[in-house]
Amino acid sequence: MKKLLFLPAALLVLAGCTPVVPAAPAPSQPPASPAAGTVACTYTETGDASRKVSAPSATDVPATGQIDYVMTLNGTPITLTLDRELAPCTVHSFTSLADQGYFDDTVCHRVTDEGIFVLQCGDPTGTGMGGPGYTIPDEFDKITGYPAGVLAMANTGTQDSGGSQFFIVYAESPLPPQYTVFGSMDDAGVAQVTEIA
Repeated sequence: MKKLLFLPAALLVLAGCTPVVPAAPAPSQPPASPAAGTVACTYTETGDASRKVSAPSATDVPATGQIDYVMTLNGTPITLTLDRELAPCTVHSFTSLADQGYFDDTVCHRVTDEGIFVLQCGDPTGTGMGGPGYTIPDEFDKITGYPAGVLAMANTGTQDSGGSQFFIVYAESPLPPQYTVFGSMDDAGVAQVTEIA
């Protein structure tokens, strides 16, 4: 099980605890035919990253199975289950960033408690303006809603504009199906995020 550590800060901090994994440089273009059980992804370079990282490899991206990461929200460990079948390119990017230490000591910069119920994280600058220097493709095909416990990618409101920022839904939220869902967290995680909110 991989670990992400959110340490106490202004609200919340994320710190990856796994060794750095080298990745191919961005931008990367998908091959014509990926290996069985994998997909090809396109990660498009957008400029400077908020923290130095490489874009993930774009070929033979695993498209089956789940992977668990542990993050700590204000001292409480919470298991995130990332689902490669739901969003293989998004999960691949998230795990690449975490393994490179991109999320280390980052503060979750936004929490909402009216209309929608989310805690938004993933920007090392803590401003809501930072990203990894590349964007990831939208993966909307299997979205069925945004119930409590869902992990989804934030975006700029335009197509294929997700990067590193993600949000944790802590209560059913009436969002349009425009945010890639890539995993979930357990009831303890939902309770902890609710307490923070």
